[in-house]
Amino acid sequence: MNSRPAPFDELDRKILTALMANARTSFAEIGAAIGLSATAVKRRVDRLRETGVITGFTATVTPSALGWRTEAYVEVYCEGAAPPRRLAEVVRNHPEITAAMTVTGAADALLHVRARDVEHFEAVLERIRTEPFIRKTISVMVLSHLLPESPEAGASHAAPQDAAELR
Repeated sequence: MNSRPAPFDELDRKILTALMANARTSFAEIGAAIGLSATAVKRRVDRLRETGVITGFTATVTPSALGWRTEAYVEVYCEGAAPPRRLAEVVRNHPEITAAMTVTGAADALLHVRARDVEHFEAVLERIRTEPFIRKTISVMVLSHLLPESPEAGASHAAPQDAAELR
């Protein structure tokens, strides 16, 4: 993958917009909408993938269909300075954490957590809190999505079925 930002033009932007709205849109449909042949669209998409502008294609699924009925954001506060690499190792051990990032402000990290129910969320939270460098957490439960079409409203993997899958 190229480390420099890839230059792209207005046609590339239109292709990206179409694919972000629906990644299953055919190259022929995109081409018809923007005035290119399907082959030209494919060449541009291939180039956008090779240069790292497009990093993948996914399906967005209603989380409850996958067993995720509870959702929360968790602020994580660490003892001392926990390096982001160490935080990344921890969050990878929890399949319920769907996104994690270091942040500015008082908290050291912000986690997006999905769980089957409140009891499952509580178990996840307790597992997160067992990490020796985590001083405290503050959780905020999601009640509803104001932008239901946003990626945050969807899910990328199914909820674990039993306790063996929780670790």
